[in-house]
Amino acid sequence: MITLTHLSDLGKLHFDDIIDVRSPSEFADDHVPEAINLPVLDDEERALVGTEYKQVSPFTARKRGAALVFRNAADHIEKHLADRDGAWRPLVYCWRGGQRSGAFAWMLKEIGWRAETIEGGYKSFRRLVVRALYDDPLPNKVVLLAGYTGTAKTEVLHHLSGLGVQTIDLEGIANHRGSLLGDMDVPQPSQKLFETRVTTALARLDPSKPVLVEAESSKIGQLSLPPSLWAAMCDAPIIALEAPLEARAVYLSRAYTDILSDKPRLLEKLDVLRRHRGHAVVDGWHVLSASGDDVALCRALAEEHYDPAYDSSNGRLESRIAARVHADGLSEDALSVAAAKIRDAVQTISNRPA
Repeated sequence: MITLTHLSDLGKLHFDDIIDVRSPSEFADDHVPEAINLPVLDDEERALVGTEYKQVSPFTARKRGAALVFRNAADHIEKHLADRDGAWRPLVYCWRGGQRSGAFAWMLKEIGWRAETIEGGYKSFRRLVVRALYDDPLPNKVVLLAGYTGTAKTEVLHHLSGLGVQTIDLEGIANHRGSLLGDMDVPQPSQKLFETRVTTALARLDPSKPVLVEAESSKIGQLSLPPSLWAAMCDAPIIALEAPLEARAVYLSRAYTDILSDKPRLLEKLDVLRRHRGHAVVDGWHVLSASGDDVALCRALAEEHYDPAYDSSNGRLESRIAARVHADGLSEDALSVAAAKIRDAVQTISNRPA
């Protein structure tokens, strides 16, 4: 049985597969990084066993559960694990490291595979995530990349990663672009899965070096930034990225093409702002949308909504701006030049005494 004492322990384990034997809905809610789901009870079967446990008897429930677990486990061995050779080493876990993982690991061991289980199951892993993101301070010094909507900050982060700067793309992890029109075709993960992905990204970093993240509000879409990360971001120095309005409008028209082309959904989103921006302004956006001039609409949204909202919050952040980087445009070449300047600014900030 494997005992996890730190999130980095997972990277030190030499198992060929990590197998989550919980139900599909449990797995979808959150799971250990890189785990595969081979449920020994599906959602319906799990509910059935739970009902029998409460309404009939624990013995009856365990008997039915055992029959289902071994039947499903046999199916996984014949189908999903048919190509594994004798040297294969799996790590198996369930909710609390109890009967489901124990039964499956026992069967794998009887075949001859060197299967192990996680002591405490998923719950022990989740406790480590909570400790990292709720209880302990972040080990890395955080630097924020801020700027008006449409300054291609996420793309710049990707450029910086290629230049050796440690970055975390929080919007990518959250499956959301972090704005009114930020919904993506892929749904957002659960809060727990988001936090697992954040801790996984942090665990890969060198704690002695700074990490650059995009400035966000406390929520990205429906997901809340976990307390330790949010606290670090609230105290972090800021690099402000600037770009011309017209270049930003063109960039936004490309980046938001999915929702700009979905007129009913777009107008529904825009109408939410009537009480904040007024009917006349929002009606103007409706007209621009109907005209098909996406660049003009994005320009208007920037001038009349995004930029005023940014300016309103930026007043509180002005004292934390450590550097400003101006991009002449938002072409790939221009973003490469801006990224190099930001890399130098991050280095300067990291060399300052704490």
